Amino acid sequence: MCGLVGLVCPGENEAHHSRAAVAAAMRCQRHRGPDETGTWQGGEVVFGFNRLAIIDIEHSHQPLHWGPPELPGRYTINFNGEIYNYLELRAELTKQFGAVFATDGDTETIVAAYHYWGPAAVGKLRGMFAFLIWDSEHKVVFGARDPFGIKPLYFASGPGGVAFSSEKKSVLELAPTLGIRPELDRKALQHYLILQYVPEPESLHGQVHRVESGTSFTVQPGGQVVAERYFPATFRPRAVHGAADENRLYDEITAALRDSVAKHMRADVTVGSFLSGGIDSTVVAALAKEHNPDLITFTTGFERSGYSEIDVAAESAAAIGVKHVVRAVTAQEMMDALPLITWYLDDPVADPALVPLWFIAREAREHVKVVLSGEGADELFGGYTIYREPLSLAPFEKVPGALRKAMGRVSTKIPQGVRGKDLLRRGALTLEERYYGNARIFLDDQLRQVLRTYDPNVSHQDVTAKPYRESQQWDPVTRMQHVDLFTWLRGDILVKADKMTMANSLELRVPFLDPEVFKIASQIPSELKLTKETTKHALRRAIRDIVPAHVLNRRKLGFPVPIRHWLKDEMHDWAVDIVRQSQTDQYIDKTAVLRVIEEHRSGVADNSRRIWALIVFMLWHGIFIEGRIRPVVPEPHYPVKL
Repeated sequence: MCGLVGLVCPGENEAHHSRAAVAAAMRCQRHRGPDETGTWQGGEVVFGFNRLAIIDIEHSHQPLHWGPPELPGRYTINFNGEIYNYLELRAELTKQFGAVFATDGDTETIVAAYHYWGPAAVGKLRGMFAFLIWDSEHKVVFGARDPFGIKPLYFASGPGGVAFSSEKKSVLELAPTLGIRPELDRKALQHYLILQYVPEPESLHGQVHRVESGTSFTVQPGGQVVAERYFPATFRPRAVHGAADENRLYDEITAALRDSVAKHMRADVTVGSFLSGGIDSTVVAALAKEHNPDLITFTTGFERSGYSEIDVAAESAAAIGVKHVVRAVTAQEMMDALPLITWYLDDPVADPALVPLWFIAREAREHVKVVLSGEGADELFGGYTIYREPLSLAPFEKVPGALRKAMGRVSTKIPQGVRGKDLLRRGALTLEERYYGNARIFLDDQLRQVLRTYDPNVSHQDVTAKPYRESQQWDPVTRMQHVDLFTWLRGDILVKADKMTMANSLELRVPFLDPEVFKIASQIPSELKLTKETTKHALRRAIRDIVPAHVLNRRKLGFPVPIRHWLKDEMHDWAVDIVRQSQTDQYIDKTAVLRVIEEHRSGVADNSRRIWALIVFMLWHGIFIEGRIRPVVPEPHYPVKL
């Protein structure tokens, strides 16, 4: 787990003169790898690396050079992440090809696999990764990002070459070297206000992009990035006949999870686990305890009824038999920390849950260097309540199209807050029109009120059209899962998980997001994902003997944040000040925003999520565009408590 920078220049001379620029660009991502830092230049390529040492601590320094005996040092790799099946791959490469390794780490495994298997090697990797491999013989960089998008990889190109980095801040630092001047992308801003995140491959700077999840690519000096998807995330629900068939499926789920957690525990440092009140993090912690009897778990919450899982998590920790650490967060702490957190994010993400995640990651880093977490279970196993929507809206499917549209027009005449208004509106829409993830921040009529640059041609369907096209043959629930894998999961869930933990030099691992776990999860038929009583039915059945009974059928809260209450009281004046000081008038109607804040305070409407999205954007703008807000970034220093 680290931070990388890579610059592919048009010529060797340009690369030589760019080494200092790469070294400077690495400084703003020091938190990703405080243990070691270094740069290397070879041919037309410059690599920079910040290391958080987890495996083979004494060796596996990066950038790492490797080659077969006949061409030693042919390849140089820059790698962020972990490969959990590296021991098995090393053994296979040694047996099949006689591969020779100089270290005991996973980094060499990637480059050796690429040498012997070519680009197909990336499909054999079980892990989270973003890497660049420079082949000095063929003068080409090959790179890839993991199947689900756990680890980030930004890039930008210009006359001065192509720059890659784990953090967008570093790419922006290299903009003068590339000969570009990135500016705010208005379309990406509108997508952000609709979705609460900027969807891949966009960023809020128009000339800076992200390599998409499950994608590999090549780039030659003086050329452009040529990308290809290697992981299509295909669901293949299988028929299940009778109890024996069903139980066999549950056993396969259990076995896949147990194997994944075992491999995710591989490390030369202490591994802990996040623990909420839900089954996802609880089963991960319970399985991790099988490998580390001294496991420490961590949870966060708020001292407000209905907004904390501290008590349930503590009960789970006691039942599992692990040491447990709690960190409660106040409204004032959130307000004080948000500018710094926004700096770490690179692009705005309007998910309030990322703030307590930052605090608990900071607490965890004083005890461990790695934590496991339960992200991905909902997308793979059907855990979101909204996945039941096709059942509740089934009667609308029988209504002729013209009449359904008329019902939609009627819904616009119903006053806001009247029961049934949204049901009627959503029932009038097709699945492709109505479903675009778990967060729906601004609807079109609301956007028109606050966004000066509103474009009626910009829609969530710009983002969801492709996954919907790819999933036409599946049932509605599976199609929703597929859409979430390419939108909500990689746009919100995994961004906050990576950014908030790496901000604290803490490695986060997600055992649910493993290709072997996905392989079995993708086979679950819809009737075993959701029932009238519960979500994630198959997962709950599979782990019923692993997690404590009080958690098994409990609805997960995650890390809920009481901003609905705080924005009426403790956070009201703070939010108003952010709006008034913001220099975003060319994009946002600040008078309309202040009106939205006052409507929320008076109880006319719950505008909390929309307010939060706007103030996070305004803080982001103040940092990255105006330069008016300059958070004090602490130097990474984490003495581990023994």
